[in-house]
Amino acid sequence: MTSTWDNFFVAVASSAAALTGLLFVAVSINLSRILSFATLPGRAAEALIVMFGALAVALCGLVPQGHVAVGVEWVAIGTIVILTATSIQLRARALRNAEERPLWRALTAQGPAAPFVIGGLFAVAGSDHGPYWVVIGSLLSLAGGVFDAWVLLVEIQR
Repeated sequence: MTSTWDNFFVAVASSAAALTGLLFVAVSINLSRILSFATLPGRAAEALIVMFGALAVALCGLVPQGHVAVGVEWVAIGTIVILTATSIQLRARALRNAEERPLWRALTAQGPAAPFVIGGLFAVAGSDHGPYWVVIGSLLSLAGGVFDAWVLLVEIQR
């Protein structure tokens, strides 16, 4: 990628790392409470996977390499996040209760990763539009991370 995107990728990597740490703290503080709900351990795992995906995508954007290599990496990371989150949600499907919102979980877990795949495909094709899709995925990932941290730190206490 070009150096014009370096500041963006540094900011995303820093933000994603900080939010990942916050999620680990939230899980550590409320571990027994999280484990008392059938679907919350999976939700916590999804949140961590989404944040780590944003971190990994940003770090790949900082590596000096060609557009094809970074595009393949973005596609791989986005695909891994989508498949892992889908697997967690399918396993949790039988455990859902009336308060669970499966569509919201899909949007906050798979939704942020889809633009990474699209951005990666654009990058592989040599288009300058790839990083703009990564911006969308990064913003969605960070927003989802903040939301999930709130749920795991505060809402779980209700």
